[in-house]
Amino acid sequence: MTAMSARQEGLGGILATDQYQLTMAQLYWREALAERTAQFDYFFRSYPDYGTHQAGYCVAAGLGWLLQWMEETRFEDTDLATLGEQTDGHGKQRFDDGFLAWLSGHGDFSSVEIDAIPEGRVVHANAPVAVIRGPLAMTQILETAFLNHLNYPTLIATKASRVKEAARSGLVLEFGMRRGPGSGAHAGGRAALIGGCDFTSNVALSDVVGFDPKGTHAHSMVQVFMALGEGELEAFRKFARSYPDECVLLVDTIDVLESGVPNAIIVFSELEARGHRPVGIRLDSGDLAYLAIQSAKLLDQAGFEDVSIVLSSDLDELAIWQILSQIDAEAPRYGLDAERLVGRLTFGVGTRLITSHGDSALGGVYKLVAVSDETGEPVPAIKVSEEVTKIPAPGEKRVFRVYDQRGLATADVVALADEKPFDSDRVELFHHHQNVHRTLMTAELSGVEELLEPAFSGGHRQDGDPAIEVLRGRRATDLERLDPGVRRLVNPHVYHVSLTGRMKRLQRQMVESAMGRG
Repeated sequence: MTAMSARQEGLGGILATDQYQLTMAQLYWREALAERTAQFDYFFRSYPDYGTHQAGYCVAAGLGWLLQWMEETRFEDTDLATLGEQTDGHGKQRFDDGFLAWLSGHGDFSSVEIDAIPEGRVVHANAPVAVIRGPLAMTQILETAFLNHLNYPTLIATKASRVKEAARSGLVLEFGMRRGPGSGAHAGGRAALIGGCDFTSNVALSDVVGFDPKGTHAHSMVQVFMALGEGELEAFRKFARSYPDECVLLVDTIDVLESGVPNAIIVFSELEARGHRPVGIRLDSGDLAYLAIQSAKLLDQAGFEDVSIVLSSDLDELAIWQILSQIDAEAPRYGLDAERLVGRLTFGVGTRLITSHGDSALGGVYKLVAVSDETGEPVPAIKVSEEVTKIPAPGEKRVFRVYDQRGLATADVVALADEKPFDSDRVELFHHHQNVHRTLMTAELSGVEELLEPAFSGGHRQDGDPAIEVLRGRRATDLERLDPGVRRLVNPHVYHVSLTGRMKRLQRQMVESAMGRG
């Protein structure tokens, strides 16, 4: 192994963090604060806004791989040697030998505990998605990895959920690896599966999660045989001979309706004569709605009414919604049942999904909300900002989801840890940032659910390492209980995230106190 490859192996280790996490940790060690218990909250401040359309909810993703990383990762001797070699501008060793020795004995996550909203569930802005408790130095060091593991996957799972909803009953295939952010495309692909994509083209990821990878063929396969003088029809025949039971033909290399689909029909007929049933065609350019209608008409006339039609080419939720709306309107004009045609469609979604086109980053943050004093008692902490949207809810807390008489989620409520707000007849709920409140009558609720669950303790994950199907099921259940207005693709209804009266008063008092000390 070369020196470079050895360094590259370390890119996934505990030094995959920001430098200031380590310098702060050393400061805490020098001030005898490194082992004080601290609490950080992970949450995001706003939903993805794609410009022409917006999300009204998010889908939590990334937690499983984070917990696995925390189980396996600690400061190794090579990491400590790397830190020991760092020097400041005057050539002085940046990290003390004493601090490095402390990391040697304490530099893992065995004392860190995490409660989190389970992966796959619908989550909302300004409500804690996870609460992290543990020694101040190590919970500080965890910040960058935590955000790195959760922000991007949550962004992609949210996009995938919207795509899946737009696709109605159609299958959705994720194949954005070629346009994804390096090895991060694996995390994005997994998140897409959690968010509702049925399969991925990523072979390595499919193996890890236990799925069968999916794919068709590229234009280049047809181009090869055209260049060799054999033509599109022979290219299709050769593909069908190699994959007689998985034959999906890309029909737009030359001309979809004049060449591609007619040649595909010839090959499909030959497949049937040999006892095989063709799977489908793929359209990757042009007016996909119109071409899907005309291709379906040709296929139906040839007796291939059940053959799938795969649509691709820069699709996202809005493009899919527009395609299906056009099919709804136009298919009957050509004697086709629009609902039946929509039911045979499969959507291949790549670039716009894996890059979350329109909003490429989730504003997830990791904020200190409490630290223990000399007696071990937790002391609330707060960040004050001129932007009120950046002021978090301080202290130890609980998060509830309340359901109205329709059985739909109507609000997420952030309360202090010792509160039982729904034991009374009415609950005063306050806007997270604005001076607005409302009264909620508990008799009018169909249910109250506490959201945070144990996720990591004693150095081990506590979530049971659920399969992708379980995570998908959580998303589907939560969406069924989410108001349709919140699920809209464009200008969704605002979902309420509120503070209890006690939490709101604590927040105000701490802001006023901090401003007075400033």
